[in-house]
Amino acid sequence: MRRLPVPASWRRLPQSVGLRWKIAVLLAVGCSLVAVAIGVLIHGARARQIGEAARANATAQLITVRKVYELTGRLDRDYVGEADARIDCPQLPRALRTAALDGQRTTYLDLSGADPVVWAARPVGGGHVLSVRLPLDDERAELAELDRRLVAYGASVVALAALGGAVLASRLSRDLRAAAETARRISAGDLDARIGPSGRPGARDEVAELSWAVDTMAASLQQRLEAEQRFTADVAHELRTPLTGLHTAAELLPPGRPTELVRDRVAALRTLTEDLLEVARLDANREEPQWEALPLGPLVESVTRRSGVAAEVIGACEPTRVRTDVRRLERILANLLANARRHGGDPVVVTVSGTAVTVRDAGPGFPERLLREGPQRFLTGASERGQGTGLGLTIALGQAQVIGARVGLANPGDGGAAATVTLPPA
Repeated sequence: MRRLPVPASWRRLPQSVGLRWKIAVLLAVGCSLVAVAIGVLIHGARARQIGEAARANATAQLITVRKVYELTGRLDRDYVGEADARIDCPQLPRALRTAALDGQRTTYLDLSGADPVVWAARPVGGGHVLSVRLPLDDERAELAELDRRLVAYGASVVALAALGGAVLASRLSRDLRAAAETARRISAGDLDARIGPSGRPGARDEVAELSWAVDTMAASLQQRLEAEQRFTADVAHELRTPLTGLHTAAELLPPGRPTELVRDRVAALRTLTEDLLEVARLDANREEPQWEALPLGPLVESVTRRSGVAAEVIGACEPTRVRTDVRRLERILANLLANARRHGGDPVVVTVSGTAVTVRDAGPGFPERLLREGPQRFLTGASERGQGTGLGLTIALGQAQVIGARVGLANPGDGGAAATVTLPPA
């Protein structure tokens, strides 16, 4: 037999339903199964009671009718009563007739048919069968009323269970959502985020234990990151003094190729130190932007000219005004331009469109790992992208976050690498 395919929306339905409603539905289903089982047991027990009482009543009526028949030789209504007593009744069930002809006194009960009835029969002289038939309409009506009450009570219990489950699960859902929100805040950089006093060590409540574990993890992570930030800042700060003396000494060296190499390395070391200090400040969230509203096109053209990178600016007359910090935007664009010149290939093109600035080169493009995981410190990616500290893109993204801008990295289909900075409008 061919199975019909299940729509994808139905398969996604359990994942789209909240935990509170899942628990409520599970409780309702469980209570429904219990209610059905109890209802079936109660219905069966009452049906057996009614059947036994009906059989006993029919048997008693049969005994009375037999006595009257033996005394009078006929079935007189005045003596028989309401029982439908007959000799060789044509409606008598075949199995009951056969048992009676075998000399047995037996009964036959039918509550499920269109005409509920109980029969009792026994043999009489001459190969005849005396039978009594009693209607059971009232008894079946009683069973139907019992079933209706069971359904009503069961539905009420299921509804109350679902409501109670939703109420009880709402607290669980609220605590789990608070834990998830705290985890998101921590991953976004808010190391002071905590779930709150609901978490405690050794708690029997699993949610409280989870909350305590997340808070403990956040505190430990905060201590480690702050120690790392302090170490980076301290190292960079302590390097400044000897580097200043080294720079002064390098300036006193006689002209020549060795002197140029020394000065070049000293300059690179000073740049690395300043970059480390800037990264430490960005990590500590100590940067406060100085907001200005300026037209983006002329600002980008000015920054490109001061960067010293030979780049073509498209859209230099773009009049769109943006809200930004000029010094930080210049730092972002200078790093992107330097990255394009060092790791990419000519020509380098800067395009201004609306509130977005795109720096594009004709090199081999960004490494796939960088596009997938984002910039990482001291990791420059593939060797064809050149050599460096790997801090340029890290600083650019950090400064962009300070001024509320977004930086997107991509490899266009026709080659090269493109970095797009989208600024907030003024």
